[in-house]
Amino acid sequence: MCCLVLTSAIEDSELKKFCSKNILVILGFSSIIAVIALIAVGMTQNKPLPENVKYGIVLDAGSSHTNLYIYKWAAEKENDTGVVRQIEECKVKGPGISKYVQKPNELDMYLTECMEKSKEVIPSSQHQDTPVYLGATAGMRLLRMENEQSAERVLAAVSRSLSNYPFDFQGARIITGQEEGAYGWITINYLLGKFTQKLSWLSFIPQSQETFGALDLGGASTQITFVPLNYTVESPENSLQFRLYGKDYTVYTHSFLCYGKDQALWQKLAKDIQAFSAFYFVMDFLNLTSEKVSSEEQMIEIMGNFCSKSWEEVKTSFPEIKEKYLSEYCFSGAYILSLLLQGYHFTNDSWEQIHFMGKVEGSNAGWTLGYMLNLTNMIPAEQPSSARLPHSTYIFLMVLFSLILVAVFITGIFICNKPSYFWKEMV
Repeated sequence: MCCLVLTSAIEDSELKKFCSKNILVILGFSSIIAVIALIAVGMTQNKPLPENVKYGIVLDAGSSHTNLYIYKWAAEKENDTGVVRQIEECKVKGPGISKYVQKPNELDMYLTECMEKSKEVIPSSQHQDTPVYLGATAGMRLLRMENEQSAERVLAAVSRSLSNYPFDFQGARIITGQEEGAYGWITINYLLGKFTQKLSWLSFIPQSQETFGALDLGGASTQITFVPLNYTVESPENSLQFRLYGKDYTVYTHSFLCYGKDQALWQKLAKDIQAFSAFYFVMDFLNLTSEKVSSEEQMIEIMGNFCSKSWEEVKTSFPEIKEKYLSEYCFSGAYILSLLLQGYHFTNDSWEQIHFMGKVEGSNAGWTLGYMLNLTNMIPAEQPSSARLPHSTYIFLMVLFSLILVAVFITGIFICNKPSYFWKEMV
């Protein structure tokens, strides 16, 4: 019996040694593979890739002028947010295209300078794959209301001209006021990253972000677009729906034709009354874009001081500005204040929520980027399950997990060298 017990104890000890060594060898081997994999992924993740980019051109044919914008994005990441950026802006010399209704043949020369510049900025190998869009706004909407055939002739002349260039011309059209407002809303919130979901290494639950509303003031119209708090809209024609990165948005958007800066001034002069976007440019000129100017009383005071100056004093103070624009700043500033206070009913309490923006991270804050994103399907309906972690957080997690795996590996080696101690502790 004693021999049997002794033999059993020896066999049990050998079995424990065999099992512990094999289990821990596998554990150590797996740990090494995991560490190598983490390092390999980290090196691949941060390895710079050859630039593979795409370009797009959008012409904003406004009531008083036309601007051309060139956009650029990484082809591999065209469905991620925040990767599209504006690389060039060209102001077309001359008035808006609606003023060429009696001379449509001159539109070819009108567009030449900026289109030739586009050929220089965009590599020739990319010309054929670069889409070109022209969107006409309130000036052409007014012309179409007056004479639809004249508006069509202007658009046809513009289309013929743009088709002569080596780009992929996608058409010229008059966009509605609601579209103009909605595309501007998409632009602002896209550039400010409001369509993505916040994610940090401390909280792996994605959280949707609140969006900004958008106000735009052009020469012939003004637009307001926002997501209503109670998700109800007064009428169907003022409602647009989008699905952006897995979330549905119902926005209120309204365009007020003839309430643009130039149209308002024209009406004032015509009636001889004594009782972005222009929002940004006028306010910037009057030094009203600073966050230090945080109340309507301050705005009104600054406006009053400027408007009380004599014309000679104003010209002397701003010799570098064309008199045409200089002469309109007083009226434009007063009109903007009236529009915000009496028209949109902003108050002293909500004034701090207004931010006057001309550009966001180098991109114009108008509707053109949103227009291109929509037409090229650059914003997908669904977003990946999580946004990428910040680079510093990614490195931290890589180091942390690597240290954990190394610790496991060292522990495994220790157990393999002292199996009896390991089994004693387990018992």
